[in-house]
Amino acid sequence: MSAPTTDPVLGIRDLRVRFGTRNPIEVVHGLDLDIAPGEVVAVVGESGSGKSVTALSVIGLLPENAHATGSVKLHGRELLGLSSGELRRVRGAQIALISQDPVASLNPVFTIGFQVVEAVRAHNRSLSAGAARRRAIELLELVEIPEPARRMKQYPHELSGGQCQRVGIAMALASDPQLLIADEPTTALDVTVQAEVLDVLARLGRRDGRAVLLITHDMGVVAELADRVVVMRDGELVEQGTVRGVLLTPTASYTKQLLSAVPRIGERAASGKTAADAPLVLDVADLEVTYGGRLRGFFRAVEGVSLQVHRGEILGLVGESGSGKSTIGRAIIGAAPVTAGSITVDGIDMRTATRAVRRETRRRIGVVFQNPAMSLNPRYTVRQSVEEPLKAIKGLRGSELTDRADALLESVGLLDRAGRYSHELSGGQKQRVAIARGVALDPALLIADEPTSALDVSVQAQVLDVFRELQERLNFACVFISHDLAVIDELCDSVTVLRQGSIIESGSREQVLQYPSDDYTKRLLAAAPVPDPDVQQERRAARLAAAV
Repeated sequence: MSAPTTDPVLGIRDLRVRFGTRNPIEVVHGLDLDIAPGEVVAVVGESGSGKSVTALSVIGLLPENAHATGSVKLHGRELLGLSSGELRRVRGAQIALISQDPVASLNPVFTIGFQVVEAVRAHNRSLSAGAARRRAIELLELVEIPEPARRMKQYPHELSGGQCQRVGIAMALASDPQLLIADEPTTALDVTVQAEVLDVLARLGRRDGRAVLLITHDMGVVAELADRVVVMRDGELVEQGTVRGVLLTPTASYTKQLLSAVPRIGERAASGKTAADAPLVLDVADLEVTYGGRLRGFFRAVEGVSLQVHRGEILGLVGESGSGKSTIGRAIIGAAPVTAGSITVDGIDMRTATRAVRRETRRRIGVVFQNPAMSLNPRYTVRQSVEEPLKAIKGLRGSELTDRADALLESVGLLDRAGRYSHELSGGQKQRVAIARGVALDPALLIADEPTSALDVSVQAQVLDVFRELQERLNFACVFISHDLAVIDELCDSVTVLRQGSIIESGSREQVLQYPSDDYTKRLLAAAPVPDPDVQQERRAARLAAAV
């Protein structure tokens, strides 16, 4: 597709990025890209495709061992080759970055108001304190933060993930930049919050004429927000075009492969699987989890929750941030304060059992966390990471230990990576190591907390295939926590919907996701993005009409 006829805000020509000095490796190969005023261009591709490296090249934040050649122009001004001081004056003032993790990007020890005011004054030191504060409130209003004056006094931990992301967008807009780079801006957000943030981004770009470079692996987000799409693979541009052209009639086989890997609600056939006759592994009755104390007050995170999971069954827990789904998972493994109710695992009441019995029972509970990079020891090889629980809990040694670890790695397709360290693996490979660790002790119950939310669609599909194959072979019960309803539909047998710590709806996968009875469940399903721009436009129009 030809470049936009309007003079571009961002113009990239023959961009090449190489890592290393002695034997440099080229990771971006001659990329050409233009973004016009008011246009949103999405760059998509798997991990290692070069999309994030391209964005870092634009803002001059490549690692020291990386070197970019070619041309990157902002309104005709060449950025490659600028000094560090000149680049600092461009960053923030003319190009702003919206990061992936909204909570980690904010300083937890300063109020929201302090941080937004600081961003405002960083680019206009002549503003008085009062004027900077008024501008900060205007920015929070611009990104539709409710009660912005009150929010100015709050700290990041007092805001939801979606509100923190809006604060990040407000800070990015403090200097009225010409180009916004949004790097996976909605990965950590629930579907309803994600839809709200996308509406804000769409209005900001099209109303004020800002160009937006969107880096994402979520094809639903692309369909919702982008005007044009650039597909990258192994550092090369394999396809580009309008969002309708690329998503509805792709020409490159790689684009077709990416789109085919996107899970869609309703496509999975009825499993016909019934777990009611299988042994009951997890029985949660009238669970209540309360945080806090008399000085700071009490907060009830979970109230009156009851659920059951049988052997061989995967139960999906869904709901927005603050619904209590992750708290329930933590309560099951003993990491959250249970103030009422009971949790029974394999016939053992975890509240009344002795400490020794509880400890022994928890060894039969496997856990797979959301972020595999944080759950793996960077000083261990892949084999050592899998061997660790086998040595510590089962006392395996020698060839017995090696054989068991190798069998686990082979089951997740990583036996050839056994001697590597976690930093040498992709995100999907790290998560497969985490799954191998989670099932190493032959668990009766596995808790999987958002294990695929940060993965590219094709990698996610591979991990889900591995997860499903292991679960069918080992026949463990599983609680699968996710905000991605399509993933829940792809994998789970039954679904429980949570809202503000209570169960809203529960039943079989087909019943809850295809024939929901509660309006809240219907709203979650309506907000789940799909890789179809026509459907997303209809949904946005309906949301905006409902908000009037």
